[in-house]
Amino acid sequence: MKSFSSLVSVLIILGVIYWSFSDLKPSFNAKKIESKSEFSINNALFHLKNISKKTHFTGSTEHKEVQNYIVNELQKMGLETEIQTQTAINKKWFAATTTENILAKIKGSEKGKALMLLTHYDSNPHSSLGASDAGSGVVTILEGVRVFLEKNKQPKNDIIILISDAEELGLLGAQAFVEEHSWAKDIGLVLNFEARGSGGPSYMLMETNGKNSKLLSEFLKAKPNYPAANSLMYSIYKKLPNDTDLTVFRENGNINGFNFAFIGDHFDYHTAQDSFERLDRETLVHQADYFTTTVNYFANSDLTNLNSDEDFVYVNFPFVKLATYPFSWVSIMFYATILVFFILIFFGISKRKLSLHGILKGFGVFLLAILLCGGISFGLWKLLILIHPQYKDILHGFTYNGYQYIAAFVFLNLWILFKVYKYISKHEKTTDLLIGPILVWLIINFFIDVYLKGAGFFIIPVFSALIILAISIFMDLEEKSKRILFTIISIPTIYIFAPLIKMFPVGLGLKILFVSGVLIALVFGLMILTFHQKKTFWMQKMVFIFAIIFFGIATYNSDFSVDKKKPNSLVYIQNSDDKTAYFGTYNTTLDDYTKQIFDKKATKGSIANAETKSKYNTRFKYHKKTEFKNIKSSNIITDLDTVIGNKRFLEFTIIPDRKVNKLEFITKKELKLHQFKVNDVLANEGKNYTVKKGTFLVYHLANQDKEVTLSFSVLKDYEIDFILNEISYDLLENPNFSITPRTQEMMPTPFVTNDAIIITKKLSL
Repeated sequence: MKSFSSLVSVLIILGVIYWSFSDLKPSFNAKKIESKSEFSINNALFHLKNISKKTHFTGSTEHKEVQNYIVNELQKMGLETEIQTQTAINKKWFAATTTENILAKIKGSEKGKALMLLTHYDSNPHSSLGASDAGSGVVTILEGVRVFLEKNKQPKNDIIILISDAEELGLLGAQAFVEEHSWAKDIGLVLNFEARGSGGPSYMLMETNGKNSKLLSEFLKAKPNYPAANSLMYSIYKKLPNDTDLTVFRENGNINGFNFAFIGDHFDYHTAQDSFERLDRETLVHQADYFTTTVNYFANSDLTNLNSDEDFVYVNFPFVKLATYPFSWVSIMFYATILVFFILIFFGISKRKLSLHGILKGFGVFLLAILLCGGISFGLWKLLILIHPQYKDILHGFTYNGYQYIAAFVFLNLWILFKVYKYISKHEKTTDLLIGPILVWLIINFFIDVYLKGAGFFIIPVFSALIILAISIFMDLEEKSKRILFTIISIPTIYIFAPLIKMFPVGLGLKILFVSGVLIALVFGLMILTFHQKKTFWMQKMVFIFAIIFFGIATYNSDFSVDKKKPNSLVYIQNSDDKTAYFGTYNTTLDDYTKQIFDKKATKGSIANAETKSKYNTRFKYHKKTEFKNIKSSNIITDLDTVIGNKRFLEFTIIPDRKVNKLEFITKKELKLHQFKVNDVLANEGKNYTVKKGTFLVYHLANQDKEVTLSFSVLKDYEIDFILNEISYDLLENPNFSITPRTQEMMPTPFVTNDAIIITKKLSL
């Protein structure tokens, strides 16, 4: 009967895990929608197929084509559109361009604050097709607005549609709108549709300078059917440097909003595989659900004051979708659990259900289990990187077989836990084994109470464990009944933490697998009375077999293919000052594409001043000297150079002699610019523009940019030491080179300057 109760418990656990994931996003039904007043995924996909045929980064020909397509679709709905053309400079990212935002407005019946619908239409330079990021947002808005207008009911609030430009370059379109457009002051709330992968549930993340309780309560009043969210993400998000368009609205305009963003299939993020075919249809349905529920509600609600003075804890929870309670409850719940915990220990010892020796033994075993799960997971991933060095070339850290590795590590950690607890399997007072895990969870909750109240829902599993502890102390149930009962009581714990175990390595890379290992150990500890058996437990053997199977599957799928393309890179660097030239690659593992340049004579390491600014500060892994092609660099015209008082005033213009995609300006020493302007637009609100060393501006040339003008003043005795890198993404098309193209199993490495010609030279000023 013990085996039966164990089997039932395992089935309950598996069922709850499935339940927790299925509640996070809807299913996809390919059936054609007949009613024009319903959101049609097929209509949205039709738009997506049209706008994601080719890469369409700011400055590309296709960028203008996508812009025209979106404008035409909005005009078909009877909306008047506007293209806001504005140079924007982001000091945080040292980025600038001339943006072309697409704007439209649905007029409301009242004069309250406006609701903004936000996404961006530029793809990431230079190879991403941008289907998910953020073509999914564009088509969600296009189809959602069509459905909204089809109902022919005027909203109370104005609805402003902003499909921004140059988000991928540094949130520049959003900045141009917030700082320069007259509509910005009218906005009360922003709904932003984003992506950081090509699938998975879409998570709701709030942006506010204040507290979240009013925003959260209003969001729940909108009644989204699949609200995937938790306050841990909210708290961490507020502490980290954020990088969506919505951040600009919060920081520069003090405007609240919601991000709806998905992170699954992270391996497609910013790559040539971010395509129409690979976008998860269920994810698009999820975005549509957010759109239809929130727009219908917020278009007619009061947006004048969504600020609040209280934060709420919130987390996905069985049956209620989101469980919420105030941050102020976190301390109360924490101290209440401590009180109940010690009372139960007192009665447990009094009734001889607990022993001090057994508690200490159980505590030691649990700490060992945590250390082994975290340590082995961390070390094993390091070992796998050594075995498969090609994984290093996937810069964001989530491999194509990443989900298989997550499954393998889950089963491995479970096997470790069963193995560790086997050594005390004959311990008579099994209730002793629950005290250590509860104590560790209480310690964690103490730090949460002090430093990270958004994770306050970590106290919920402690309540479940205390109920289990109380039953064990005060009731004498049959072993088979207890096991099943304790599993049922643990349902909230499983439901909350199963998605988190998957989410961390998906969103942050497989190097975070050790965090999942620790979480598994923590949850296992609270459920020890479900898993503990005095004889060899068949589950231990099963999880070991599954671990081997999934590691085998992951190893089998470790190579690249047409559907799992290998990222690789080639860059030509020409130094116009010393007349030298090199090829460089960011790849750790060379393949047929890179080996056509890099043979045994290639040098490991980087080239000074050659790499351009990138997300992960990636350096060249190999370089090789090559023929100097003498590709003509831009003309530099000095428009102004004069000294007034103790300041030197300079203005110069760069006029490219070829198609250049971006200009990167580097200073070799600390730099302080006064009244720094780009194309006559003041940077950093006129404040001093200070950079210690390195890149101080990356200007991405938009379609209308024929030249770029910089003006500033410095102290007259300051010796300017600037380097200009001119970058074009035409290495494979340039007639000076004959490079064999990539095979279908390859794609350009994302997040770096790639397939590029870089002309570097010192500016003589």
